[in-house]
Amino acid sequence: MLKVKGIGISISFLIISFAQLETEMTELKVDGMTCATCASTVTRYLQKKGMSDVFVDFSSGEVRFHGGEKMLTEIKEGIEDLGYHVHSEDEHDHGGGTGFPGSIESKFFFSLALTIPFWAMMIVHFEFLHSLWFQFAIALPVYVLGVFYFGRSAYHSLRSGSPNMDVLIFLGSSSAFFYSVVKGFFLHDEMNVFFETSSSIITLVLLGNLIEHRSVKQTRASVASLLKMQVQTARLVSFFGEEKFEVISEIHAHDIRKGNYLLVNSGDRIPADGIIAWGSGEADESMITGESLPVMKQLNDSVTGGTTLISGAVKFKVTATGKHSALSQIIELVKAAQAQKPRMQKLADQITGWFVPAVMGASALALLINIFLLHHSLTQSLMNSVAVLVIACPCAMGLATPTAVMVGLGKAARKGILLKGSDTLETISSIRQIVFDKTGTLTTGKFKIGKLEIFSGTEEEIKSAITGLEKFSSHPLAISLLNEMKNFPPMKFLDVQELKGEGVSGRDEEGNFYFIGSNRSESEEENNLFNIALTKNNSLLALIQMEDEIREGAAEAIQFFRARGIKTILLSGDSQLRCKKIADELEMDECMSEQKPAEKLHFIRQCVKQQPTAMVGDGINDAPALTQSNLGISLANSTQMAMDSAQIILLSGNLKSLPAAFHVGKHTLLTIKQNLFWAFFYNALAIPVAGAGFLSPTLSALSMAFSDVVVIGNSLRLRMKKIF
Repeated sequence: MLKVKGIGISISFLIISFAQLETEMTELKVDGMTCATCASTVTRYLQKKGMSDVFVDFSSGEVRFHGGEKMLTEIKEGIEDLGYHVHSEDEHDHGGGTGFPGSIESKFFFSLALTIPFWAMMIVHFEFLHSLWFQFAIALPVYVLGVFYFGRSAYHSLRSGSPNMDVLIFLGSSSAFFYSVVKGFFLHDEMNVFFETSSSIITLVLLGNLIEHRSVKQTRASVASLLKMQVQTARLVSFFGEEKFEVISEIHAHDIRKGNYLLVNSGDRIPADGIIAWGSGEADESMITGESLPVMKQLNDSVTGGTTLISGAVKFKVTATGKHSALSQIIELVKAAQAQKPRMQKLADQITGWFVPAVMGASALALLINIFLLHHSLTQSLMNSVAVLVIACPCAMGLATPTAVMVGLGKAARKGILLKGSDTLETISSIRQIVFDKTGTLTTGKFKIGKLEIFSGTEEEIKSAITGLEKFSSHPLAISLLNEMKNFPPMKFLDVQELKGEGVSGRDEEGNFYFIGSNRSESEEENNLFNIALTKNNSLLALIQMEDEIREGAAEAIQFFRARGIKTILLSGDSQLRCKKIADELEMDECMSEQKPAEKLHFIRQCVKQQPTAMVGDGINDAPALTQSNLGISLANSTQMAMDSAQIILLSGNLKSLPAAFHVGKHTLLTIKQNLFWAFFYNALAIPVAGAGFLSPTLSALSMAFSDVVVIGNSLRLRMKKIF
């Protein structure tokens, strides 16, 4: 198993760029939103007020936006005027709608109980059920509920210039109710009253809202599962280091402070980010990195809050808590990505914006056509007009993209793939070529001996001399050499000196002068093949070829892209021979070597002009190219600048998850297209059918709820779909 060193530390710095987001992002808790059009009403209001990056989640009541710091009071009052309730900091979340009779569930069951007698009229023939006064008595409370619930929202949406779905529902139910009042009580025509239509519309729309509310909560399950990882309690170690005086006490997670020492035993979830100060064990980091195998944790290794210690026991010093922890930063990144709307959703929002006035016009037109062209009765014409109002609600259009995006981003997050923004999902599907940096990306940056050529002496003598000299150096190649030759006892040297950038020299007990350092061979090819030379009294003893280790999953990732006709390119500042060796081994399509940062940037610009291009890199020198590409991809153990410049971060540090990111993008985009097709197809077909009288208002309300269920169900299907 490839162990990605320092991944916990890397993750904890993943989203430094979001520190700015935290200071500028305004967050509110809004009660009373029950469906996508409620969220759309609030969104359009905030956008008209000049807010940017607006995100409204009706299922949780979460509202987030940029730019409202100086007019927050006015914004809160405006949202209240729309008919919703903004929670103050000292209020508790009730988890439901405002106003009588409380939550969306209570509203539905209240109206259902009073609507069932109307439906019973179709089955049984009790005389009192057909009484005008009885029908009025049970229809009135349902209609009053509709006035407070739909009517208030409709009024405020019209007042703000952003008419929503509730306008259609309120007009439909009111038309049926008052038509029945006039017909029954003033014209004494008890045979043509439609109190059941008014109640059924309200009840069935509430049912649709209830299903929508519960289903969207399921689409947010990935973020919820991350939130569940946050530990509630921890074991505080007081007087750490003084074993006789150490006191272990249980504290709440909110009381954990940076610098505290905490104890974690086998099976416990780690409560915060930190550095191990005592003990060792294996940690399951799969929920953070997507890496299924446990990672060994020892002294001075980092641990990440929310992961589980599956064996051993450790005491660690806390380095980050609360919003600054890696888990909280990941949750914020996923939420921020969900808040951004892809291009297709922006188009759907624009269509929905003029859809309500268009439907009202279509309803009026249906009334006139039914009366004057089809010569239907006023009763039939009015019912057909009401059916148009009810069936055309654009809920499904509002749900089509956000539900799929929530599921897609959450599915990726559970696999250790962070996507910065929902636009990334669309960009992934357009990529036609992908460029890889070499060192630290396709390779691990860890070196191993590829070839050892001995010219004089025995292998044991050579390797002992190498370990004896290199133990005095901190150069990465020296560390790799020592790791490769750890079984050979080091030769004893006197007067050892390390010359920075050149090598290490020393004398043995017999006075022989040894030197190990960069190979200075005059042969360019040989110099490329053999990095290191060992000499004794200026005579060559051995040449060593150090090879960069290919990163786990690199070969699988390259084959994945090649199989799909996506061109793979290696782009590196390393020598031509080394780059070509890696490119040939991985069967890449093109190799660009000895490229300086400015040349890398120019190459990426040329690629982008040709066709959509992704760039995978890890270093500071890769950051400009990552930014210039259509899609920047980085790994969790990359430099901070590279991660800030990327749209996708692979937390596992394993390139195997790169194809998974592309799978998620492809299938999420497909789900969005399916949802939008259904939403537009449904409305385009349903309006003329209802207007022609083939659907009653009651069936129209039921059909509208079914449309929402189809869209939400298709998005939830993505959650369970095996795509990688």
